Amino acid sequence: MKITVQKAVKGLRYLKHYGFKEFVIRLKEKMEAEDIPYEPWYENHKASEDMLLKQRKRAAGWTDAPVISIVVPLYRTKEEFLRELIASVQAQTYPYWQLCFADGSPREDGSPREGGDGRRDRSGDAGRDPAAVVGEYAAVDGRIVYSCLEENLGIAGNTNAAIALATGEWIAFLDHDDLLAPDALYEAAVLIRRGTGQISGLEAPGIKGAAKPSAGYEMIYTDEDKIDAGGKHFQPHLKPDFNLDLLRSNNYITHFLLVKRTLAEKAGGIRKEYEGAQDYDFILRCAEQAEAIGHVPRILYHWRCHRESTSENPFSKQYAVDAGKRAVEDHLRRMGVAAEVSATKDMGFYEVRYFLNEEPLVSVIIPNKDEVASLKKCMAAIEKSAYRNFEVILVENDSEENTFEYYRSIAPEEHRDAGARRFEGTLSGGQRVCVAVWTKGFNYSGLNNFGAAHARGSYYVLMNNDVEMMRPDWLVWMLSTCMRREVGVVGAKLYYPDRTVQHAGVVVGVGGSARGIGQNMFQGLPGERGGYLHKASLAMDYSAVTAACLITKREVFERAGGFTETLAVAFNDVDYCLKVRRMGYLVVYQPHAEGWHYESKSRGAEDTPEKTARFQREIEYMRSHWISILKGGDPYYNPNFSSVYSNYSLRDNSITGGRG
Repeated sequence: MKITVQKAVKGLRYLKHYGFKEFVIRLKEKMEAEDIPYEPWYENHKASEDMLLKQRKRAAGWTDAPVISIVVPLYRTKEEFLRELIASVQAQTYPYWQLCFADGSPREDGSPREGGDGRRDRSGDAGRDPAAVVGEYAAVDGRIVYSCLEENLGIAGNTNAAIALATGEWIAFLDHDDLLAPDALYEAAVLIRRGTGQISGLEAPGIKGAAKPSAGYEMIYTDEDKIDAGGKHFQPHLKPDFNLDLLRSNNYITHFLLVKRTLAEKAGGIRKEYEGAQDYDFILRCAEQAEAIGHVPRILYHWRCHRESTSENPFSKQYAVDAGKRAVEDHLRRMGVAAEVSATKDMGFYEVRYFLNEEPLVSVIIPNKDEVASLKKCMAAIEKSAYRNFEVILVENDSEENTFEYYRSIAPEEHRDAGARRFEGTLSGGQRVCVAVWTKGFNYSGLNNFGAAHARGSYYVLMNNDVEMMRPDWLVWMLSTCMRREVGVVGAKLYYPDRTVQHAGVVVGVGGSARGIGQNMFQGLPGERGGYLHKASLAMDYSAVTAACLITKREVFERAGGFTETLAVAFNDVDYCLKVRRMGYLVVYQPHAEGWHYESKSRGAEDTPEKTARFQREIEYMRSHWISILKGGDPYYNPNFSSVYSNYSLRDNSITGGRG
């Protein structure tokens, strides 16, 4: 990598912000070579000229094509950037657009700026006045309109002034120095015309304004990347479909955003009190009310990176970070959610700590076979929990007699009911401990269902006997997240003993060892790293999490029918989470609940003919029951990512070009 003065200055900013240790960690992560270089990947995957021609012909024949009004606030905009922006809009294969400019740039001499080719001092960046530049294009293209504001109203006010010029059914937002790919509007129009789509994520039972599965899109966003002064594309931001918890952690939607006019009016436009994060606030308000939110998984927006841009120097606008924090706080308040929001060291990223409005009984269910040393560590960590209203249900399965000696030491009262055997006792903190003896042979699903039958809590923690939670507040983080009415399951962040990541959420349809059924994300990532766009360290929604440590509502567990006992060993947690998702609840990955996972110490390898045959049956079960997500792709994972590796690396065999 070539070192320039600009990069050196940027490095010094990062060093000052993060400190030496964290700076080195981030530098190493940034210096690592991409699995697949992005620039050639982008060139190979952008829409071909043939595809663009087909799009033009198809769009020209649409009789129900909505007009999309693109709004752009101008302020001291460099002439070169403005011309390139307009050219990128005029190059759109979708012709039904309007380009609305509201200019708050200052006048130097107080004279009118409309028309002419007046010049003014731009701190060394001289260029024609925006009025003259835009007027040149508007004279030959009636779709371009311009308003010269009497004063600068800030980004929010200037954007609202541009919205006031719009006449289209949809409003799209474009920064004054950025670019659109030529198929950006076409791809958005494809979704708009389709008419139905993914519900917003706020659809769990009991939520006011819940979206209907057949709802029409009211909000659409695309993937994006950055572009430097030389036209090089870098840092692709490949996004999931709508992800509520990720949006509360970071404004991942940003560009390119399109909102139906009726929704924009209902949400109330852009608010100046959130200047610097006005788009974040607007997106949150729109997401709260949208019937359905669409996502185009293609790089269709190019965020220009130059010395003055936020993309180049994120530390230049601390006020924007503060405004983003307030935007999330106010969103949570509107949703009736009691929580505390904190900014992280990564600029523009936040963590939300949900408050416990009550302290329900939590049943921690742990299947066990021998491995007393591991179980003792597991139990010791549970007993240190800052949350005290819990009970522990140990589900015994075919252990040796010395394991029963340990059981009797913590649960000395033996009971037999209709042939069933259990031991009862009290932990040092006064919590109930029950050892329920399962006699039907190993079946992980059956063991957990059996444990649930002995549980008294209104929430179940399902935990492996080889997991040791690291922090006393682990259960507070998991329970407070799960108590949200739209959440059905919450999973923890787990590490191998060498402090590399073992689990940070599960993506369905990814992975080699499980033959594409599901894969733990970020396996092997050094624990101090955040991974792709800090995702290993952010709370976000996934299709599944591992049952090595998860919490779920008792009511949800019972409605879902518990774990599917046909899946005796593999995929039962993925299947359960997918059942919960089908019921309309979210599955949330909570990185602040951290634990060591010593991974399957008490069970052997899958290396016998019987085990291989059983594993194949379980694969076939998943394929027959969840074929739609396995074939169609996980909505929480961008289809441009690898279907083999679990580190958010680029997919190397995607179909080239856009829709025809």
